[in-house]
Amino acid sequence: MPVLRSAAARPYRKKHLTSRSSRLALVTASSAIAFLSGCATAAHPPADASSNNEPIGTVQQIYDGTLTPDLAVHTFRHIDKLFPTRRIARGDTVTPLPESPQQLTQVKFDSNGKHYDLFDFLALDRVSGLLILKSDQIVYETYQYGNTPATRWMSMSLAKSITSTLYGAAIKDGLIGSIDDPVTRYVPQLTGSAYDGVTIRNVLMMASGVRWDETYTNPKSDRRALLQVQLAQQPGGTLDLMSKLPRAVPPGSRFNYSTGETQVAAEILHGALKGKTISAYLSEKVWRPLGMQSDATWWLDSPDGVEIGGSGLSATLRDWGRFGVFIENGGVAAGQQVLPPGWTTEAGTPKTLSTGKVSQYGYFWWPVTSGQSVQDGAYAGHGIEGQGLYINPKEKVVIVMWGAQSKPSGMEAVNRDDFFNAVVAAVK
Repeated sequence: MPVLRSAAARPYRKKHLTSRSSRLALVTASSAIAFLSGCATAAHPPADASSNNEPIGTVQQIYDGTLTPDLAVHTFRHIDKLFPTRRIARGDTVTPLPESPQQLTQVKFDSNGKHYDLFDFLALDRVSGLLILKSDQIVYETYQYGNTPATRWMSMSLAKSITSTLYGAAIKDGLIGSIDDPVTRYVPQLTGSAYDGVTIRNVLMMASGVRWDETYTNPKSDRRALLQVQLAQQPGGTLDLMSKLPRAVPPGSRFNYSTGETQVAAEILHGALKGKTISAYLSEKVWRPLGMQSDATWWLDSPDGVEIGGSGLSATLRDWGRFGVFIENGGVAAGQQVLPPGWTTEAGTPKTLSTGKVSQYGYFWWPVTSGQSVQDGAYAGHGIEGQGLYINPKEKVVIVMWGAQSKPSGMEAVNRDDFFNAVVAAVK
């Protein structure tokens, strides 16, 4: 395993590079109380991990933005305790991430009229882990707030980008005929709902036309209604919620960011896989062939249910980096083309709606809309509380960012796209 890449990270190596199982112990009573108050039914821990004595908060506190800084960090690295999870199994061998002979030591840039450097960005945006790769080699790596290379951290909406990637694999495998297929071909339970007449492409563009309010901190929003259904852990509950939503505009005519849409996407995958779980398919197509270092876990909508397509995937920083390299290289793993040629470019570029308006959104990926990244065709996955995965195929740069911010959104002190552009310039 490569050594740590930054002065800030090096002191942690001997102290913290131990197996996850040896570091973890039973959860404290306060953690158990927080857990049970946050879940309508108790979640079982992942098979490959035990509990730990750090107190954790509830999922409601995550979305309300009411976690103290320490409690937020503890919760974000142990979110697999908040819901039932399914294991995403790694393979027998680990693909190394080699160290670049040229290490990144400094990044300086301007953002919103102020001057910043790398260390300002780490501190002000509460970055809990940062990995930068150039030409598939590590040029910078650091872990903060007690995280280590063995830590699995929450993805939040980064999971959406993995969900859309599995669509590419399913199309190449012939499990999905086309993204222009109707949703109801794979999820017949949605026949007669607002999703009747919606295509998979509409869903991947978040342009189904179905009404949705994504406001995280509003207890009455559709996003919070989805959370409440997830907390109830009733089989079929999330799909039942989505089937009852009204149509707001014609399919394909308007972009509307919707985590509910990604649960419909998970149900489509679930139907296409015909009995194989989404986690097993992710392991088969990505986790094993990429040589991930650790198993990952993924939230379920109910015990032994369907994966939460828009959130809840926990993985190590370097494994997120390996996934980023996979996307940057066009979907090639172990020398095999896992995704259709051109899929990653298609997924990461803006889309034209039926009205002719251009949506700055791909297939669960965000095209970067400022700086050199625009000319480079760069795109990113983003998650609330500061998670990020930046892909620049032209310059072969991948940046993985973990965050522990105090609110779901709007708390970036430094614009992350400005930082991403500065990193690309620094390693060019």
